[in-house]
Amino acid sequence: MALVLVLGVTVAPLGSDLLLRFLLGGIMVIVGLTIFLLGVDIGILPIGERAGAALTSKRNLPLLLGAAFFIGFMITIAEPDVQVLADQVRGIAPNVNKWGLILMIAAGIGFFVMLGILRTLLSVPLKLVLILSYSIVFALAVLTPAEFQGVAFDSGGATTGPMTVPFIMALGVGVAAVRSKAKKDGSDSSEDSFGLTGIASIGPVFAVCLYGIILSHSKSGGGEVSAAVTSAGEIATGFGLFLKLLPDVLHEVVCALIPLVGMAV
Repeated sequence: MALVLVLGVTVAPLGSDLLLRFLLGGIMVIVGLTIFLLGVDIGILPIGERAGAALTSKRNLPLLLGAAFFIGFMITIAEPDVQVLADQVRGIAPNVNKWGLILMIAAGIGFFVMLGILRTLLSVPLKLVLILSYSIVFALAVLTPAEFQGVAFDSGGATTGPMTVPFIMALGVGVAAVRSKAKKDGSDSSEDSFGLTGIASIGPVFAVCLYGIILSHSKSGGGEVSAAVTSAGEIATGFGLFLKLLPDVLHEVVCALIPLVGMAV
């Protein structure tokens, strides 16, 4: 933030209006993310660790895998980065349904979280799972429209953000802790849980590639691009930017957190 601010004043002047909005937005992001991460540390991490331990101790594989998929699905919907990614994808393909894409990404992460938990339980080598998974993803990428290929691989990092990663790691720690106690030879199974986040990050790539293939067989909405750009330009004028965006942001936050609250209850 400081570097952009310096460049905006010296090398690439942005104007006082834009700089002031950037400074205000940056401060709100810092404060908001600090409160968000504090909430994750207090509320989300204990839920993930206890859920993983409790489910594993029941020794019911279908229940554990189903719960892993459900947890990965719900926690992804609450991930702020997924909302941003969906909006950016609509910039290159206006016919994309935002919530349809979000739900598909959530399903992709849920599936690969389930796959990662299964790998932990069966002690399958991580490299084998990664090789097979990325082979499938690369095959899908060949069939995916060119405008979706870059977005798909970027989504792997964009969607594993401050909500998804801590929860998935806590879930893996809970599963590994129970397995360590259950092992008769007394060996540590913490290494088995290594790579769960890396496996989960394949889910968004898989989902976006698949969504791009589906859209390539549907009608395109190219005529909507100019209207979206004009609308964004109109909103970005003046200091009322944040107030104009506040209702939409609050609506998205409520929609994202309702499933998470329901899961916690």
